[in-house]
Amino acid sequence: MKVITPTPDRTVTTPNAAMESLATPSRGSTALSTWRVRMEAGRSGPVHAIDREQVWMVISGTLAVTCDGRTETAAAGQAVLLPPDVLRQFAAAEGAGAVEALVAMEAGGSAVTEDGQRHPLPWAE
Repeated sequence: MKVITPTPDRTVTTPNAAMESLATPSRGSTALSTWRVRMEAGRSGPVHAIDREQVWMVISGTLAVTCDGRTETAAAGQAVLLPPDVLRQFAAAEGAGAVEALVAMEAGGSAVTEDGQRHPLPWAE
């Protein structure tokens, strides 16, 4: 067993959100990557696909998720199951407050942007 404490050096902050690494391969997990996402109201992430199935569990706020052309919202206490290799985008609606979510996926995933460029997910490594 290992208890993992989040640290600033394992947090990636972009103009859209902050991703705080939790249980990941670099921290001893052999099968899963987990992290916490914080997104301020009015922010949205880029359109992208992930090559692994993901589960987003909303802790606070309301998360808008567009996946494969369909938009749904998930509130605190709900989970969003996202298939791999499908374009998606996350947003925290303006005026709805910040969103916080826990994310889990199989270890080793990467993102692909609309232009076909592959990107690592440093918070999940």
